[in-house]
Amino acid sequence: MPGLEEIENPALILTTVRELIRKYRWSFLLATIAGIGLRLLFILKFPNINGDSLIYADIANNWLHHGTFALTELGIPVPTLIRLPGYPAFLAAIFYLFRSSSMTPVLIAQLLVDLGTCFIVAALALELFSAQVARTAFVLAALCPFTANYVGLPLAETLSIFFTALALLLVAKAVRRMEVGQSSAQIWVGCGVALGAGILLRPDGALLLIAIAAYLAWNFVKTPNRKQYIAAALIVCSVSVAPLVPWAIRNWKVFHVVQPLAPRYANAPTEYVASGFNRWTKTWMAEYVSVEDVFWKVSTETPGEAIDPAKLPSRAFDSAEERERTAELIAELNRTQTLDPDADAKFAELARERIRHSPLRYYVWLPTLRIADMWLRPRTEMLPIEPRWWTFDDEQESWIAIAYGGLNLLLVAGAVVGLAKFRDIRIYGLLLGFVLLRSLFLASIENPEPRYTLECFPVILVMVAAALQSGWDRFARNRGNSA
Repeated sequence: MPGLEEIENPALILTTVRELIRKYRWSFLLATIAGIGLRLLFILKFPNINGDSLIYADIANNWLHHGTFALTELGIPVPTLIRLPGYPAFLAAIFYLFRSSSMTPVLIAQLLVDLGTCFIVAALALELFSAQVARTAFVLAALCPFTANYVGLPLAETLSIFFTALALLLVAKAVRRMEVGQSSAQIWVGCGVALGAGILLRPDGALLLIAIAAYLAWNFVKTPNRKQYIAAALIVCSVSVAPLVPWAIRNWKVFHVVQPLAPRYANAPTEYVASGFNRWTKTWMAEYVSVEDVFWKVSTETPGEAIDPAKLPSRAFDSAEERERTAELIAELNRTQTLDPDADAKFAELARERIRHSPLRYYVWLPTLRIADMWLRPRTEMLPIEPRWWTFDDEQESWIAIAYGGLNLLLVAGAVVGLAKFRDIRIYGLLLGFVLLRSLFLASIENPEPRYTLECFPVILVMVAAALQSGWDRFARNRGNSA
């Protein structure tokens, strides 16, 4: 099989994943068995049915049994738009097939979907590099605990990663066909379907559509054959956006609001959003532990729980006087357990003062730290592990977190090496642009949660596999020369 230096020769690349599996049957078989075992471990030992899961399940059951996209309030289904219909539709289908609202079939279905993602990642690596890289990418994807972990959670992440990987694969295939003058319209339609499914699962799925549109626009500018890129952009955009039209129409008819996606803060149209409090947290929040300690205490995740002012980091105050004001606001919030407009206005004023005092911190340093935290923090947020792992209150949990953090750091570093080394591969601009665009978008949110970077992992795994295969090829050549 060819080395990485020969990857641009399509004749030397296995043409189908089936042939790839046949050639490396033992590697794929053992990695598949290990991958199933890893995912079953998370399903059986660390299932996590959280507040979001219950919301999705409630919507799915109301949709299935009452024919309405609604949440149950006082025993009555009340229409809602706080979640997109993609994941509730998935749950409703599983509930219908198994005649039960049990989450176990859902988690098993997610296991199968995630295994499918592993094969798609291998296919993407095969499309961009070589059979050896595809094999390595499959092994990495099958054994990656960070994506496998979410199989044990009834959340949209597993499906979202699947459709992200599928859309990237279809773009790579379509662009290759366009480069040799072959028709690619059907592939672009498939890409649009994958993008549309991803957007219906999570609103930030639209970021991949934006990245693909920008990539096609760039190719439109630099290539003489512009018609095919115009056609590709029209197909992808129209097909991917089409599923949002009936959703937007429904929201207009039911709520009289223009809402083609889902609200940023998952709020009903008449529900008050504490924008002042949210902006205040954004003037100091830079790490996930503060999301649990503060942000979720005022959100729907853990309503009514008291905020401990002692857990605020020192960067949350610019003076002793500000520390005292903040403590008073939090004390009042803990006492009333509500954040009314008057109290929210006080947090908004505090936020304005802090931004005026240090605009660079608010607009540059904190967003940068949030990006770093989402990419580099140990990905244990959905495991029963203390989020303040560095305190070593539980040594075993802390060492597990450190091991997770080390593995995550190796993957990120390997992906950086791969992206730096293989800048001439097909759709390189799209892969890099998507990762950067998603990272920049995540810098703009208040709550840095590592799970928001998971959609980038198909890119990460492929580039790590390429870097590893390149290193192995270099080692083999040097060993052969020395012999």
